[in-house]
Amino acid sequence: MDKWLSLVDGFQFNLILFFGTIIAAVPLGLIICFCSMSKFKPLSYVSKVFVWIIRGTPLMLQLFVVLYAPGLLLHTPMKSRMTAAFVAFIINYAAYFSEIYRGGIEGIPRGQYEAGQVLGLTKLQVFIRVVLMQVVKRIMAPMSNEIMTLVKDTSLARTIAVAEIMMSAERFSKAGVIWPLFATALFFLAMCGLLTLLFNFIEKKLDYYHA
Repeated sequence: MDKWLSLVDGFQFNLILFFGTIIAAVPLGLIICFCSMSKFKPLSYVSKVFVWIIRGTPLMLQLFVVLYAPGLLLHTPMKSRMTAAFVAFIINYAAYFSEIYRGGIEGIPRGQYEAGQVLGLTKLQVFIRVVLMQVVKRIMAPMSNEIMTLVKDTSLARTIAVAEIMMSAERFSKAGVIWPLFATALFFLAMCGLLTLLFNFIEKKLDYYHA
């Protein structure tokens, strides 16, 4: 029983990291997306290079950089390992989300923008009233895939000694008890199962073109 309680306590850190990342990375990704699509070339270039670097390097490496770089370069060490995990995960997933947003926005036919402006709508009104829900529908599948990946990626926090569920299970395996390591699959499967049901429900609600 104590082992199960330890696993539950560890999974709480995974959940905190997951929801914290979603809450921050979803809007931040949209900001990065708009920066990447900006007509101001320096801003667009910097944003695209930033996304390229984040997407082109492992999340594990980014965790170590966020944890140790402030102390080595600025002489102001990161206050906690959990904070470092939050920062690394938010930056990483915001970069991925920004590309999903960009693909969804650029996939909308240009004629819809022009038609909205002909009707007297501003660019912002066209985006909110005409484009936004179409973008949401287009990006739902790739966003759900990334979010499901995030659930599993939270286990990487153990590489910087955040006491999440995998670290809890590893402590038992080192003591010769192996089943908690496999039992962690139940927690991740349950979380992914709930998210699958949620995204299936949302996709059905958005399937307004279905005959």
